[in-house]
Amino acid sequence: MTHVHGLAALGAALVLAACGGSDDDDLPRDVAGTLKEAPSTVTTLTQAQIDAAARASGLLALSGVAQCDVKVVALDYHTLGPKNEDTNASGVLLLPSGPGNCNSPVPLVAYAKGTDVQKPRTLANPQDPETLMLVAMYAAQGYAVVATDYLGYAKSTFPYHPYLHADSEARSVLDSVRAARLAAPIAGGQLSDKLMLTGYSQGGHSSMAAQRAAERGNTFNVTAGAHLAGPYNLSGSFKLTNAIAGYQFFVPFMVTAWQKVYGDVYTDVNTVFKAPYAAGIEDLLPSPTLDYTTLVTSGALPGGTPNEARDALFQSAFLTDVRANPANALMLDAKKNDLFGWTPRATTLLCGGAGDPTVPPAVHMIPLKADFDARGVTTVRTVDVDAQVQALFAPGGVAPTDPASPAFATYYGSYHGTYEPPLCHVQARALFNSVR
Repeated sequence: MTHVHGLAALGAALVLAACGGSDDDDLPRDVAGTLKEAPSTVTTLTQAQIDAAARASGLLALSGVAQCDVKVVALDYHTLGPKNEDTNASGVLLLPSGPGNCNSPVPLVAYAKGTDVQKPRTLANPQDPETLMLVAMYAAQGYAVVATDYLGYAKSTFPYHPYLHADSEARSVLDSVRAARLAAPIAGGQLSDKLMLTGYSQGGHSSMAAQRAAERGNTFNVTAGAHLAGPYNLSGSFKLTNAIAGYQFFVPFMVTAWQKVYGDVYTDVNTVFKAPYAAGIEDLLPSPTLDYTTLVTSGALPGGTPNEARDALFQSAFLTDVRANPANALMLDAKKNDLFGWTPRATTLLCGGAGDPTVPPAVHMIPLKADFDARGVTTVRTVDVDAQVQALFAPGGVAPTDPASPAFATYYGSYHGTYEPPLCHVQARALFNSVR
């Protein structure tokens, strides 16, 4: 998914970083979650600026008019890698300001972003579309928001991004919460003790992993979770015979990341990937220079239909073994990162759209809800926004069915990254409003 300076005193930040230890017993370093640098206010967006940007993007009808100005505060905080390596991650803290609910102690929404192929990108950018979404939907409505850039992006010195690795995703999110709590008073904000967790796409996987970790560790007052279009059933997705939209980006990213984390996916990259892609694939994502378009136009990744891209990238014997061999290492790694088998304590929402060609609810949301239901979990509900997507964006209000038509390509090419996110955020905010 694509995205929308009073300087705090450095001395105060460093004092807070030194004394603000971790409150999670499974973290081996007290430094995790403390501030590496003083938080700095990039800008303050006025209500009028927020409304103008939301109107220009078509978001205003869903977000509603801004109730607060919003400070955009850049964060750089200590965290740990997937093997407990000391490292850092950056991100943004969005602080509402103004009278009434904007200035009283406000609940904190921790947000996890969707898949990003651009290494330099940070959400501490008021012009980033994903940041604008968070500003308009949450911060301008009286919520503080903290959003991590993840390991391996922006200011993070970690050498790679452990993509869709549940434990390190959870840690990045929860350490961003710790950092936000230290940074907020320095930046002039006040946080209540309520924490809402949400994320979209990869971020839906991340935010759910964070809720699971927080509730198991009893480390935070998780008030609610809203996990949006997340790939919760990674092992099930490997069983699909047809490739998902965006396959040439997401699947090699996952395979090479898990090889770095677990070291067991392959001993020779050429047994997994075909030439010419095998030669550069291990260090391709995230890219310091290329985006989704230029990754393909440069020849770094194949184009074509999802199935054509899959067949151009991967050795057929490898794909066959993943599907058919229960002892296949990639399948076993996927099972480690599935999000079945836990019981949310806080009220939890799963949102998706039935027509999503990238993260189909039939593969992820529906089986996960069935798992919760089978174990008698009553805290989780689901919502399908497909009818709204069709009504707002499909020609004549009906999803196109002819794969050869331009309307089909436009509609399904925009579904996951553009149409679905704001509709699911509306559902998330409604839940958060009910418990704030």
